[in-house]
Amino acid sequence: MTKNKELILSIENLKVEYKTDDGVVHAVNGLDLEIEKGKTHGLVGETGAGKTTTALSILDLIQTPPGIIVDGKIELDGKNIRGLKDKEMEKIRGNNVSMIFQDPMTSLNPVMTIEDQIAEVIKYHQPGDYSKAIEKTHEMLTMVGLPPNRGKEYPHQFSGGMKQRVVIAMALACRPKLLLADEPTTALDVTIQAQVLTLMKELKEKYGTSMLMITHDLGVVADLCSRVVVMYGGLVMEEGHIDDIFYSPRHPYTMGLLKSIPRLDIDEDERLIPIPGSPPDLLKPPVGCPFASRCPYTMKVCLDEFPEYTFEQNGHRSACWLNHPDAPKVEVDTGVRREDK
Repeated sequence: MTKNKELILSIENLKVEYKTDDGVVHAVNGLDLEIEKGKTHGLVGETGAGKTTTALSILDLIQTPPGIIVDGKIELDGKNIRGLKDKEMEKIRGNNVSMIFQDPMTSLNPVMTIEDQIAEVIKYHQPGDYSKAIEKTHEMLTMVGLPPNRGKEYPHQFSGGMKQRVVIAMALACRPKLLLADEPTTALDVTIQAQVLTLMKELKEKYGTSMLMITHDLGVVADLCSRVVVMYGGLVMEEGHIDDIFYSPRHPYTMGLLKSIPRLDIDEDERLIPIPGSPPDLLKPPVGCPFASRCPYTMKVCLDEFPEYTFEQNGHRSACWLNHPDAPKVEVDTGVRREDK
């Protein structure tokens, strides 16, 4: 792991399992992840890759049973938070690290007013009477573009975009050092998505908050993130600076994701190229590379052994046997067109 960068989050060898009637699901299989202070990192991958499980592990919100963190070290701003008692984690959640959950429609309590819900977070973590918490709540509502008088209303009186603004206000109320955003625009229409992303970008710059943006939308990543982590089958397949991932991808899975993005600047006869097959069954994870069954460049070694990470400039790393010095040279379609470079 990196030694010379100022990190807000460091995860080493994270392993998370879910015990089900059919067996043990190996949701995260030894993940390493770092986030620098003040930076926004994107965590991308298909459904079931382990993205949300990773975020919930940071907050120690894995539902037990059936889930359990089997192994791993999680450091927040230099402090090991893995294995802290519930009371200690309650002081950290919402204060040092906050999360914007995937669906704003179900993230709010339907029987509490908006201002009471935000004020509850503020009063729990910061000293002062309730009137001061309400005052801070009105400041937060104004900051996310909502009239403070709407705070006395209930969630059902708000549109989806307004609810998402409320959730963002709640997450930022105590000025957390790290913000985890899990698909924050999934349930919103395109216009509202753009507004919410612009708001998040402005607030991040204002407060200097570090952010982990969890999404399957590479367009969101391109707009917000400085680094990208590509996750598949509970593992990191590739990680690098935004330019390295988009213009010099090194893993076939990343290339497949790029080739499946709709574009307006391509010829009419060009088609989107989907990734064939399905994600691996994590009840019985493959021995080698989890992407081997779907990869057009699979070799025998891919089926037998997971590759070590190869590192390039700017901390660009990938886990693919094609990048090994002794690998045969093959013509790889990266998904990057000549005019992109």
